[in-house]
Amino acid sequence: MSLAAVPSLFSMSALPLAATLDGAFVVSLNAYLYLSAVLFAIGFFGVLLRKNTLVIYMCLELMLVACTVALVAFSRYNGVMDGNVFVFFILTVAAAEVAVGLAIIVALFRRRQTVQVEELNALKN
Repeated sequence: MSLAAVPSLFSMSALPLAATLDGAFVVSLNAYLYLSAVLFAIGFFGVLLRKNTLVIYMCLELMLVACTVALVAFSRYNGVMDGNVFVFFILTVAAAEVAVGLAIIVALFRRRQTVQVEELNALKN
């Protein structure tokens, strides 16, 4: 078997993103994983490149949502409910995280009158 006969991981012809099954439009697992990877990459680079704490926090939440999309996709692909139950707990914890995180950001803004990361570099005052 030659190396040219092995389909590439990024070959769009080898891995269809969508198909029709008895007239219904069916999205493949690959499409969900690509979507999850793109969302995670956007969130990751947003955390690295942004200077506003609110935007950084939103990017962190976007990364969490990307992980939950992948969990639901794998759960649906395997035909089990384990991933869906795990996502339910993740979203419950994320709701509490949002409340605490936004409270910390509001407290920082009241104390320092800014939410820019460069100006929040000292623990004093």
